Amino acid sequence: MQWNRIGVIGAGTMGQGIAEMLAAQGIEVVLVERTAEKLDQAIEQIEISLDKQMEKWAITAVEKKLVLSRIHKETDMNEITDCEMVIESISEDLELKKQLFRQLDALCPSATILASNTSTLSLTEIAAETQRPERVIGMHFLYPVSKIHLVEIIRGLKTSEATFNLTKRFVEDTLQKRGIQVYESPGFVTTRLICVLINEAMHTLSERVASAEDIDTAMRIGYDFHYGPLEMADRFGLDSVLSAMERMFREFGDVKYRPSVLLKQMVRAGQLGTKTGQGFFRYDKEGDRL
Repeated sequence: MQWNRIGVIGAGTMGQGIAEMLAAQGIEVVLVERTAEKLDQAIEQIEISLDKQMEKWAITAVEKKLVLSRIHKETDMNEITDCEMVIESISEDLELKKQLFRQLDALCPSATILASNTSTLSLTEIAAETQRPERVIGMHFLYPVSKIHLVEIIRGLKTSEATFNLTKRFVEDTLQKRGIQVYESPGFVTTRLICVLINEAMHTLSERVASAEDIDTAMRIGYDFHYGPLEMADRFGLDSVLSAMERMFREFGDVKYRPSVLLKQMVRAGQLGTKTGQGFFRYDKEGDRL
C-alpha cells in the first residue's frame, strides 16, 4: 500500500517526533492541535531537531526545507478525512482518548486505520468507542522517535489480522523500523520494564547509595544505555512516568509498580524534566544537558 497522507493528533514531544519522522520518509503529514500557538511551538521544536541534524551533516538545508514543507499545521479535525492512517498522540488520559476516537470514527472513512501511541492504556477499551474496532491498533513509538528503531504494535481484542499485517509492513517497509507484536497488557513490554528500572533508580538515589550522576553513569557505561534511567525519566517527563507507574500499580496491584516518593515530590514541585528545564538534571531550551 502507498502511504501518501497521515494525520498526527497531538503536537507534544511524541507528536513532534512522529510528524518529523513521517515527513522525512516523504509522507504528507497533517499535524493537529487545539491551538495555533501549540502548533507553532511544535514546528519550532521540529526545526531545532532538524538544525541539530544539519550540524552533524546528517541532512542538508534542502532536506530540512522539504521535511518542514510536508508538515501541515491544522486546528480543524476535518482536515484529516483524506488520510490513510491517523496516529493519536495526545495526553495519556483514557477518557480524552476515548472521546477523540469517537470523533475520528465519525470523521474518517471506514478503511482508515486509527492508531494510538498510548504507552499504557487499553486498546480494546479505546477501540470499543468506534464502529470499527478491527481497524484500531496501537503503535507505541519510543523517545526519541527518529533514533529508536523499534515500534510496539499492540493488538486490541478485536484488531484484525489484516490491520496488524498492514501496520507491521508500514512500520518495517515504510518507516524502516522493527515492529514487535504485543498483546494488550498494562505498560505493554517497554513501559512495563523501563518504569521498574527508573523507579528503582529513584529509590537508590533516595537511599543515598549514589548520586544521580553516578547512578546514570553506572548504567550508561556498565550496560551500554544511551541515557541513564534518571535522565531517561527526565526526557520522558516525570509526570508521564508517574502516571504510567500509578496506572500499572492499580492494574497489577504489585508493589514493584508503586511510584517512588521522590518521583511524586518532584512532580508536585513542577520539576518535570526537559519540558520544564529541571528534573534530576538541568536542561536548556533545546533539551540539552547543562
